Amino acid sequence: MIRDKSNSTVKTASKKKPAEPARPDKRVIVVTRPSFRRERALIKRGVWPVAGCDEAGRGPLAGPVVAAAVVLDPNRIPKGLDDSKRLTVERREELFEEICATSAFSVAVASRARIDRDNILRASLWALARAVHALPEMPKHVFVDGRDKLATPCDCDAVIGGDGIVASIAAASIIAKVTRDRLMCALALDCPGYGFAQHKGYAVPEHLEALDRLGPSSHHRTFFAPVVAARLKHFPVPAEPDLFTIDAESEAAASEAA
Repeated sequence: MIRDKSNSTVKTASKKKPAEPARPDKRVIVVTRPSFRRERALIKRGVWPVAGCDEAGRGPLAGPVVAAAVVLDPNRIPKGLDDSKRLTVERREELFEEICATSAFSVAVASRARIDRDNILRASLWALARAVHALPEMPKHVFVDGRDKLATPCDCDAVIGGDGIVASIAAASIIAKVTRDRLMCALALDCPGYGFAQHKGYAVPEHLEALDRLGPSSHHRTFFAPVVAARLKHFPVPAEPDLFTIDAESEAAASEAA
C-alpha cells in the first residue's frame, strides 16, 4: 500500500495553530527623584561645603535671569526635593521656605541689560558664578546644572539634567524659580497689560499677542526675535540715505537754481 505523502503533509500543516500576533513591548518609565549621593561621597572624602547651583529664566522674552546656589545641611535635607519644573506652584513655595530655613543659599540676578549686552548664555553663567561667590562660605566643590562649568576658585562639575539628579541642584532650581516668579509678578505691576504675572515672560500666545499689540516694554530682551519684530512694527527705523539719495529740500533748491 502506497501512502500519499502530499495529503499527509497537508493534513499535518492544517493542524498547526496560527501564529499569535506579537505582543507590544510594555516598558515602565521610572522617574527618580534627585539624591544626595554625590554630595555625600564628597563629604566622606573630607570635601565640604558642597554647593549646587541652577538658574531660571533663560527662555523668556522678558525679565532677568535668576541664579541660585545652595549648600544643603546633610542632617536636614527637605523631603520631596525635585526639579522645580516637576513641582506644583504650591509645593515649590513650601520647599522654598524649607530650603531657606535649613540651608545656606544665595541669589544673583542678570538684568535684561546684561542679557542684551552679553547674550543669554554668558549672562546666565555670570549670574551662576556670582551666586556661588555670594555664599556665606566659599564651597570646596560645586555642582551646576547644564553643560558648562563655572569660573569659580573651587572644583566644579557640570551635570546635564542635574536638577533632576543632584539634590543640591534641585534645591537651587527651586530657589531660582520661586525668586524669579516673584520678580515677574512685581514687573507685572510696573508694566500692566503684558500678563507677566501669569506667563512669567515666556513666549506663550497671550504674551505674543500683547507684545504685538503694545510693543516691547523696557523689560523685554532686545534681541530676541519676537521682540525685534514687535519693535520694528511699533518703532520702524527709517532707512539711512546713501550717496545717491536726494532729500526733498535739496531737490527743491536745485529746481530753484535751475
